[in-house]
Amino acid sequence: MHETPFCLRFGNLLFSMSNFNSTDFTNPSNFILVGIPGLEASHVWISIPFCAMYTIALLGNVAILFIVKREPSLHEPMYYFLCMLAVTDLVLTTSILPKALSIFWFNSREIDFSACLTQMFFIHSFSVTESGMFVAMALDRYVAICHPLRHSTILTNPVVGKTGLAVALRSSVFTLPNLLMTRQWPYCRTNLIPHTYCEHMAVAKLACADIRMSSYYGLFLLFFVTGLDLIFISISYIQILRAIVSLPTKDARLKTFGTCGSHLCSILAFYVPALFSLIMHRVGHSVALHFHVLLSNVYLLVPPMVNPIIYGVRTRQIRDRLLHLLPHKRT
Repeated sequence: MHETPFCLRFGNLLFSMSNFNSTDFTNPSNFILVGIPGLEASHVWISIPFCAMYTIALLGNVAILFIVKREPSLHEPMYYFLCMLAVTDLVLTTSILPKALSIFWFNSREIDFSACLTQMFFIHSFSVTESGMFVAMALDRYVAICHPLRHSTILTNPVVGKTGLAVALRSSVFTLPNLLMTRQWPYCRTNLIPHTYCEHMAVAKLACADIRMSSYYGLFLLFFVTGLDLIFISISYIQILRAIVSLPTKDARLKTFGTCGSHLCSILAFYVPALFSLIMHRVGHSVALHFHVLLSNVYLLVPPMVNPIIYGVRTRQIRDRLLHLLPHKRT
C-alpha cells in the first residue's frame, strides 16, 4: 500500500512503467482508477462542469426520445435515427460519468477487472455506434433530397430497424477482439490506471505482454471503420450538394440545405474532438498526461451534450414540440 501515494504524486509518469516492478499478478481482481493524474486536488472543482455536461446530456436526450415517441408526426426515418443516436449518447455518457464522479466526490477508485472490461466494451463499441449512426443519418438525408419521391418506399420502418441493428452489431464485432486480447494478457506491473475510466490503451500499457497487435488493430479500426464512415458521409453530401445546386431558386437551395444543418453540426461536434484526441495520443508525447485525460473525457461528453441542443434549436418540428411542452405564462 506504500506505493499508492508515490504513484498518485507522479501520475504523469505512469505510462513509463519501468519503475513499477511490483508483485506479479496475471489476473488482477481489480484496477485502481487514478482520476486525472496531477490534478487530484482539483477533482471536486473539475466535477462541476463534468456533472453539468452529464445532466444536460441526460435531460436533452431523454427529451428527444419523449418528444419523438409522443408526436406521431415525427415517426419518420430521420427521427427514428435521431432516437437511436440519443440512446447511444445516453449509454456512452452513463458508461463513464457515474464512476468518474464517484472518484471526484468519494475517492472511490477501485473497479473490478470484469467491470473494467465491461466499461471498456461499452465505451468503445458505442463510440463506433455513434459514428455508424451518422452514416445512417447521412443516408437518410441523401435519399430524402436526391430521391424524395422514393424516400418512404426505400427507408421503410423495417429497413430503418435493420440499419440500426446492423450498426450495433458492427460495433460489437469490431470491439470484441481488443476486449479479448486485453482479457488474456498477464498484468505484472501495477493495477493503477492513470485515467477516469477504463480506456483501452491506458489498460493495455499495464500489461506484461507484446501489445503491438492491439495497437495495430486500433489503427485498423481508426482507418477502416471511422475512415470508411467519413468516406460514406462525404460521398452522401457530395451527391446532396449536386442535387441542391441543380434546384432552380436560391430559396429552394437554402431551404433544402437547411435540412442537413443539424446533421452536419453533430458530425463536426463528434469527429473534430475525436480526431484531435487521437492525434494528441499519437504525436503529443510531450503534452502533460492530465491534458490527455481531460481531452479523452471531453470528446466523449461534448457530443452527447450538444446533439440534443443542436437538434432542439435547428429542427423546427422538435423545437415547436418542446416549446409546446414547456409551461406558458398566462396573461
